[in-house]
Amino acid sequence: MQTEATPSTWTSGLILAGLAAVCTALVAVTHSRTAPRIAANEQAYLEQSLKPVLQGIEYDGNLSESTITILPPHELPGDEDVPVYRVYADGAPVAALFVVRAMDGFSGPIRLLVGIDAGGSISGVRVLEHRETPGLGDLIDADKSDWIRQFNGKSLASPPVAAWTIKRDGGEFDQLTGASITPRSVIKAIRETLVYYDKNREDVFAVEAEAKAQ
Repeated sequence: MQTEATPSTWTSGLILAGLAAVCTALVAVTHSRTAPRIAANEQAYLEQSLKPVLQGIEYDGNLSESTITILPPHELPGDEDVPVYRVYADGAPVAALFVVRAMDGFSGPIRLLVGIDAGGSISGVRVLEHRETPGLGDLIDADKSDWIRQFNGKSLASPPVAAWTIKRDGGEFDQLTGASITPRSVIKAIRETLVYYDKNREDVFAVEAEAKAQ
């Protein structure tokens, strides 16, 4: 036999419903007030993350104001979408910053930020994410060593494309003590990014904010 809800049961239900409504309203108000601050903090963090690969380059505005995404298939490292931050000064392009993924690191993919100036030289490289061995492969991180800085100012002409590998393989660049797979992977990814930029410079700086797939 069913029993009717007692007045106390109805009262408790109404109180719980009221509390839920109040909590929902508080969450909505909190979100509306904090969302702009969170977005601003994320934007500031992004800007600070991009700056290290633009040493010595003067530019206008925020680094993320003109961004395109290059969709696969493409000839860049990795098999995913590639964000490109286009950098300008007085309306003229001065650099393009590519977020690429070196697929053949020792412990997995290595995400890189590769800055290339308008003339095709490396303005800077930073490792954004990796799982390389501590004390060996992780020396690609700028906080652990200066290894990654050796690419500044390099291009496909200096050194020639054939020399874009470690010295052990007859190339131009230092390897890491006790580690060769990791630097090979990073150097290859930087070289492929330079080659892509050389072939597609006009598309990278095209006016329309659309990805140019190969």
